[in-house]
Amino acid sequence: MSMKAQIRTDSTGNITVHMRGGLNYEHSAPFKQELEELITENPRSIITLDMHFLDFVGSSGISTFVKTIKELNKDTTRVRLSNVKKEFIKVFKLYDGDVLESIIDEFDNDEIPSFNNGMGIPGRRTFEN
Repeated sequence: MSMKAQIRTDSTGNITVHMRGGLNYEHSAPFKQELEELITENPRSIITLDMHFLDFVGSSGISTFVKTIKELNKDTTRVRLSNVKKEFIKVFKLYDGDVLESIIDEFDNDEIPSFNNGMGIPGRRTFEN
């Protein structure tokens, strides 16, 4: 299963990465590189990873994913997680509970919080692996 991401920037300069598909070991390194580039290019922006359409996080990919979030948030919170499904929260708790501090929104099923419904902001770029 491939992983795709659409990257949008809001009017305040903050960035939302809408993730779709699966995140496994093969996708985690390119995804980490993309996040590092976003932070370098946008040093004052908060980056929110919208995980609503993320269906699969492989056990080998979760390690790199969690390490990436922790590294990028080492000095200050730069990356947040949104629309995190309960199944992913359970995996995060098992792997490393510290990443739970980055979660700003979670949900039980397919409900999408109102702030995530089509803001009409054009995509800046996309990422696919």
